[in-house]
Amino acid sequence: MLEVRDLVGVRSERRLFENLSFSVRESELLYISGRNGSGKTTLLRILCGLARPETGEILWHGVQIEEIETEYAQSLVYIGHENGIKGDLTVIENLAFDRVLRGNPTIQTAHEILDRLGIARYAQIPCRYLSAGQKRRVALARLQVSNARLWLLDEPFTALDEPTQEIIIDWLSSHLESGGICITTSHQPINWSRLNASEIKLGEQT
Repeated sequence: MLEVRDLVGVRSERRLFENLSFSVRESELLYISGRNGSGKTTLLRILCGLARPETGEILWHGVQIEEIETEYAQSLVYIGHENGIKGDLTVIENLAFDRVLRGNPTIQTAHEILDRLGIARYAQIPCRYLSAGQKRRVALARLQVSNARLWLLDEPFTALDEPTQEIIIDWLSSHLESGGICITTSHQPINWSRLNASEIKLGEQT
């Protein structure tokens, strides 16, 4: 379980949210909504450890994440606005690097994952030559190269066509069914009820 207690998020000296508390249990998806500038990306960056909250605490299975940094980092995968892939590496090299980095690989091969996304033919192409949609698929392929229990996804459907969006939703569904956790944002009109999601809208906390 991921638990957030009395979190305060600040960016450029502007307070984005405060007194934010919630918990997400195994097999649950939390959808973070809110207007632009309400702090959705900042919240996800805090949750994955790339930014620090002004105050408050985050607990993973009852332990503050600062106390288990390595374990926590290996338990999650974060897909942000930036794809987090290296342009000089090929598609397959990017996934191989991510698999080794996480140290808890799935039994799926990289080729199987890429084939599911329809980009297996680009496996040996440096990522800098790919289109925006293809790069996004490579980034999202990272969801399948490890057994990370916590998925933090910032606008995961950006630059994806509808069939690929459905693949990602299928992955989300399987992840939750296996006891995983997901926290996500999205501007796309996704039917989150299919995944039994709950919602927090930033800018409306009391």
